[in-house]
Amino acid sequence: MILKILKIFSKKDKKILIGLLLFSFLISMIEIVGISAVMPFIQIVTNNNVIQTNKYYLFVYELFGFKNEINFIIFSGGLLVSFYILRSFINLVYVYSLACFTQSRYKLISTSLFKHYMESSYEIFTNKNSSTMTKNIINEAQNQTQVISSFLFVVSEIFIFLFLYTLMLLVDWRIALSLTILVAINGLLIVFVISKKIKKVGEIRAEKLTALYENINSSFGNFKIIKLRSAIKKHFDIFKNDSEKFTRTNTINITLTNVPRLFLEAFGFGMIVFIITYLVWAHNGDIVEIMPTITIFVFALYRLMPSLNRISNGYNEIIFYSKSLEIINKELGNDIEILGEDAIEYEDKISIENIDFGYHENKTVFVDVNLEIKKGTSIAITGESGSGKSTLVDVIMGLHFPTRGRICSDGVPINNNNLKSWREKVGYIPQSVYLFDGTIGENIAFGLDYDELKVDFLLKKVRLNNFLESKDGQHTLVGEDGSKLSGGQKQRVAIARALYAGSEILVLDEATSALDGSTEERVMAEIYDMSAGKTLIIIAHRISTLGRCDHIYELINGKVSRV
Repeated sequence: MILKILKIFSKKDKKILIGLLLFSFLISMIEIVGISAVMPFIQIVTNNNVIQTNKYYLFVYELFGFKNEINFIIFSGGLLVSFYILRSFINLVYVYSLACFTQSRYKLISTSLFKHYMESSYEIFTNKNSSTMTKNIINEAQNQTQVISSFLFVVSEIFIFLFLYTLMLLVDWRIALSLTILVAINGLLIVFVISKKIKKVGEIRAEKLTALYENINSSFGNFKIIKLRSAIKKHFDIFKNDSEKFTRTNTINITLTNVPRLFLEAFGFGMIVFIITYLVWAHNGDIVEIMPTITIFVFALYRLMPSLNRISNGYNEIIFYSKSLEIINKELGNDIEILGEDAIEYEDKISIENIDFGYHENKTVFVDVNLEIKKGTSIAITGESGSGKSTLVDVIMGLHFPTRGRICSDGVPINNNNLKSWREKVGYIPQSVYLFDGTIGENIAFGLDYDELKVDFLLKKVRLNNFLESKDGQHTLVGEDGSKLSGGQKQRVAIARALYAGSEILVLDEATSALDGSTEERVMAEIYDMSAGKTLIIIAHRISTLGRCDHIYELINGKVSRV
């Protein structure tokens, strides 16, 4: 468990962690001093004469020149109160430092996960469930932060427990050893009964949380279909069932986590009564003489019980969220793309030389493909649905690597060293367009510097300016996933987005399929005109889209032939 936690920490994080552990050691020492200081104060309050007979008390008494014992007691009481105020402040600083560290780890873990997912290869990313990735970034990262926080609190409380236990051994070893029974019974109860159950429900929690995310995304994404099929109840029942199981795991965890606390409170109170009774009996009822001892044990137990309870709760929280730790470590252990910064030129042609491609399941998509795409030309790739047209284009764009053969730009093979440079030359216009909940202009610029004049120019070119005249122009909100636009309007925004980047290669993957025939002809004519000097790679079913293409290729049974 500890190794898994340390695995995600940098060297700087480990140094901070060591600092926090040392801080927790200091806190433990302060706690012991705070409890130990009560005993002499009670002693001088219950027996003023001890001030003159105890050499340590007498030294302080004479050093500060006290006139009488009452002033000495008042001074001692004020000193003790000041110490406890300082103790509270130091504890607050520790809690703040711990919170800063653990919450900054949430930022580190969640951003590391997001970055890791975004740096995954296209094939690995598309094989992951987006709901699961979202859940990992938001929930599991937060849960791992809780594991780290619990770990540090447990270590701190273990220090306090050990010091308190040592103090009680020094005061009365027989009573202190009797507390061992309490700790042993509580430990056995936690480890062999409660923690096993908590770990099991923790695994169910992670599973059901994933199911909830998937159900929400699926239901919201298919809202129209669900309404048309009147299937709301079915989806609600699935969500309700998963939600009940998820909340049940949390209920069980909360209940089981409180069992040790309730046991400790009952047993601890019994121990206090037993200690007082035993001391009164052993000293023949002389309360004054035994009052300091009674006080130190009462204070020690008063602090020891919460300490044991925090150790128990922290341990159970670590067990409950241990699945999150496994998930995070597994996800961050997956391979990512490591791309170089080498530039690659495209001034002449793209050469596709004897390439094959198949997925890991040994499913061959196409074999022995040879193409030459001159710069400034337009080519079309046609074929039946599922024939591999989009996959072939993905390989050309550098999202997949061929299993055999190579792709060259101006004779230079495309590889990991220059792949980043190559991808930046490509503008992609998909069939299914995702628009984020912002303005049309923001969706067109999409991460690039915003240029209002350029956006206006492109809106005219893709024939969206008339539609926007009655609205807020390029500042018109599109809604989540473009819900305020028609399918055709979304497609035109996607075309404008690709043109905005000024890419040398434009890939249209059924990009105009949502447009009616006449609009499609006009938009495609504009694309051809605006793409003068650029390379167009078009995936299409309708031949009308391909009228101005220089070359048309058809993909049949894994083979490419020229039409």
